[in-house]
Amino acid sequence: MYRFLLTPRWWGINLFVVLAIPFCVFMGTWQLGRFEDRVQSHEQAEKRPDPSTRAAKPLDELLPVDKVTSGRPAVATGTYADQFLVPGRKLDDRQGFYVLNMLRTDSGKALPVVRGWLPGSATGARVPAAPEGEVTVTGDLQASENSRSDGVNARGGLPSGQVGMISAATLVNIVPYDVYDAWVTLPEAEAGGTGGAMKPVPAAAPEGSGLDLKAFQNLGYTGEWFVFAGFVLFMWFRLVRREAEAMRDIALGIVPEDPAAAPEGSAAPEAQAAPEAQDDPAAAEAPGASEAARKAPAAP
Repeated sequence: MYRFLLTPRWWGINLFVVLAIPFCVFMGTWQLGRFEDRVQSHEQAEKRPDPSTRAAKPLDELLPVDKVTSGRPAVATGTYADQFLVPGRKLDDRQGFYVLNMLRTDSGKALPVVRGWLPGSATGARVPAAPEGEVTVTGDLQASENSRSDGVNARGGLPSGQVGMISAATLVNIVPYDVYDAWVTLPEAEAGGTGGAMKPVPAAAPEGSGLDLKAFQNLGYTGEWFVFAGFVLFMWFRLVRREAEAMRDIALGIVPEDPAAAPEGSAAPEAQAAPEAQDDPAAAEAPGASEAARKAPAAP
């Protein structure tokens, strides 16, 4: 009954099922591993001490910024140069902007320093000037922002003196000197400005260290891949059962409503009976005899 599984059409179906199910299982397992990695990173981050409570170290010893050094107090010495405003940044559910200054170090490279946050619009805002002369700053180290960071304006078109992203890749096109691929935020901001005293900007947790939406997306994708694997297997069994039932109906002489729906390799009962009629002389002559009988004149 199941010999139809060896027909060319079913070879293609079987090959698809054999390849699709392991692929779905592999992808589901991979997504589950991604979710477990994010959970493990989150647990490790919670067990570590608060980075801001650890001893401050020179900036160069903490670079490049990773999940371990992010938030660590970094010390740098230099003179403040260019100043920029970073609009569209919220603090305590209030809209405002960051005050960002470039600290030129002895190495010639500049470190972006967020001196504080002020409420309101950055356009036309008056902010306190940065201290003059050589200064030593200690701030919480942060990795350069990207287009996925909160509050980032990657569209551009900002007025002169404003930037939408605190990133070396962005700032190096604005200032005539090299920029560190990192920035610091001062834990105690300076006072002044028309909007009142600047508030310190708290350091953000390193990207990928918490159970964010992406972690639960990985978990959802895991379920989708496993469900799809089960669906492929279910549809294969359903098609096999439907084909077997059709073959059994034909064997019992039940003609399908649509002859084209007959299983491959089988023939309808009418087609199977046609050769038998040709081999039976009596059956072949019967229609002609009855026709002659109808045309013969009736006896008086």
